[in-house]
Amino acid sequence: MSGNELSKAASPYLLQHAHNPVHWRMWSQETLKAAQEQNKPILLSVGYAACHWCHVMAHESFEDPETAAVMNALFVNIKVDREERPDIDHIYMQSLQAFGERGGWPLTMFLTPQGEPFWGGTYFPKVEQYGRPAFVTVLRTVEDAFRKTPDRIATNTKAVRDGLSKAHTKEGGPLTMEQLNNLAPQMLNFVDQVDGGLRGAPKFPNTPIFEFLWRAGSRLGKSPYRDIVRHTLDRMSEGGIYDHLGGGFARYSTDERWLVPHFEKMLYDNAQLLELIALAWREFNDDLFKTRAYETVGWLAREMTGSEGGFCSAQDADSEGEEGKYYVWTWDELVSILGLEDTVFFGKFYNAARIGNWAEEKHGKMVTILNRLEIKARPTEEEEARLAPMRQKLFDVRDKRVHPGLDDKIMADWNGLMISSLVNAATIFNEPDWIKLAAKAYSFIVSTLHFTDGMGKKRLAHAWRDGVLVTPAMALDHAAMTRAALALHEVRHFPGLESILTRDYLADAIDWAEAMYSYHVDPETGLLAMAASDQSDVIMRLAPTSDDAIPNAHPVFLTALIRLAGLTGDDKWLKRADDLFTAVTPSVRTSFVGHSGILNAFDLRLRVKEIVTAGPKREPLYEAALASPFFERIVMDLDKPDELPDGHPAKAQADKAGDAAAFVCSGGACSLPVHDVAALEASLAG
Repeated sequence: MSGNELSKAASPYLLQHAHNPVHWRMWSQETLKAAQEQNKPILLSVGYAACHWCHVMAHESFEDPETAAVMNALFVNIKVDREERPDIDHIYMQSLQAFGERGGWPLTMFLTPQGEPFWGGTYFPKVEQYGRPAFVTVLRTVEDAFRKTPDRIATNTKAVRDGLSKAHTKEGGPLTMEQLNNLAPQMLNFVDQVDGGLRGAPKFPNTPIFEFLWRAGSRLGKSPYRDIVRHTLDRMSEGGIYDHLGGGFARYSTDERWLVPHFEKMLYDNAQLLELIALAWREFNDDLFKTRAYETVGWLAREMTGSEGGFCSAQDADSEGEEGKYYVWTWDELVSILGLEDTVFFGKFYNAARIGNWAEEKHGKMVTILNRLEIKARPTEEEEARLAPMRQKLFDVRDKRVHPGLDDKIMADWNGLMISSLVNAATIFNEPDWIKLAAKAYSFIVSTLHFTDGMGKKRLAHAWRDGVLVTPAMALDHAAMTRAALALHEVRHFPGLESILTRDYLADAIDWAEAMYSYHVDPETGLLAMAASDQSDVIMRLAPTSDDAIPNAHPVFLTALIRLAGLTGDDKWLKRADDLFTAVTPSVRTSFVGHSGILNAFDLRLRVKEIVTAGPKREPLYEAALASPFFERIVMDLDKPDELPDGHPAKAQADKAGDAAAFVCSGGACSLPVHDVAALEASLAG
């Protein structure tokens, strides 16, 4: 096997390595077979296009001819984009952690020719430093061990496989509301009361945990639960993790104050945060949250939307080989653009001074990351009127810089997350244009990300770029697109959008939910395997349940099943949701905090309000229903009361609808019909 085959790839991450002297191969059965024929171990390198340390290792080692020569002589070298193949990434990341190592990217794993992991790590420097051995030393040592100690290699691979495939326990009782309520004050203890977020550094958004606290506010009182969510969102929105010129949140902060981000921006982070910020604005009427929501959607539309409407995956942290270079400023740069007087004024609000606030990594020079963490009071209306054109000037200058790389592959799961987020936020802010943006992305997914399998069945694909599909879909693809379809179905009668939202979104949701049962539900455990049942190039099909930065398929699908039951009136979906809760509960009990997403879905299951609007003059009631908090309601809008499915709890009262009526149903019982917006809002508040 000679030569580098990554020029045939569509993934931006793989294409970044297409000119390496390393003889990279893509993951496939053919590559594994070739390794077996040569009896050579496999070096598996997993990363993603926006990964800073992936770039560092590439520049140091993979672009170096001498290092590449050792790699080519000793190993079959495989490069994987973790976003294209999250199933492979998860198998080997879990394997690394089974060896007692911390995870992260780049992921560097050593496998037998059969793909069984026997050792690994993350970033290895070219020369010995950071307490890590030189990469070439690692390569020679690992290959020597593979040749000379086959028994030890076999012991390692067996231990990992046994650990990853251990029997799924079904012990323990069901989840209860009492458990959720008891956990809420415990969860508060993990939160940084000064800077928000979870204690310590680095700091990630951890949106499922803060959604859990938000939901606790519904059950246990706004203070302290919703107040601490507000404080966290405030600190993030004022911090350097937020792009104060272009909008959008970076992936995480390297410090405890949200000042210094890891500068890449990911679609999935911004999807989750947009929903939480919309809820916070509705609750607190804080203009900061409205501004950040609008700026983030502006960034999405301007920089992350492909020509045909699909949403791109990520923006890189690096430009011109330096992390954050695109985003940071020197004092002299600011003065040259704004003038000294305006720079001093601007600096009072955005923590910009001659000394800077961050020593950038490559050269150690002091630069400024724009943030508002130090301000004692937000700008007045007059001050904001002066600041806005300054931000625009800086944005225009920055826009002429070399931009960070854009990972423009379109993924079904991340698009599904953003589609439903846009729709939900649009109902809070009454922004039909956001629904149009979501609907266009949805249309691209359904028209482009599909394939016909060997059995002649039309199926969802996982990713697309430049005409190339990655197939088949993963569990999260089906879960997120089911939820996206249901969100669009709920708003299909949104004023002014009826001519645009003409697709049968409910039928799509049913199809994707059924596909989940065809390809992903493990018949033994009842859990959702990441990889499809006919994905033949993985050594095992894992079904993780805990939260990660990218949402887990289980909570996303559970919320979709609950909503599908409400919107169809078919209890089959609720039964399936309950069965899935039963399957995941033993895992949840091992770490309640680590399964906050599932706990949020369980809260929805117990407390969801189904709002049925009916009658020819129901539009004001329908709009009021949509404007209620999306995280705890389902809206079924009917032209005629007799369209209610048989068995729906509102069926018995439907003939009382008249010209316009709404029913609020919860726990299998419905309110009396209400006929005006004030009465509906009072019913929802009760």
